[in-house]
Amino acid sequence: MSEIEELISQGKSFLEDGNFDDALGFFEQALLLNQDDPDLWNYKGITLRSLGRYEEAMDCFNKSLQIDPRDRYSS
Repeated sequence: MSEIEELISQGKSFLEDGNFDDALGFFEQALLLNQDDPDLWNYKGITLRSLGRYEEAMDCFNKSLQIDPRDRYSS
């Protein structure tokens, strides 16, 4: 498992356990290694939302969609 995969795995584990502060730290470390991963921005947004930091969470969700606009309506 690569370093970034380990960071994501740890972050997801803390997120699932409701330990949002630690989860955020792992996702932020992973983002330092890869800022072009829309899923990482989404995980960070979910974590920030869970912490009540809604404006920051929206910024992360928007960044995720800028990288990969997969959720847009198809014609």
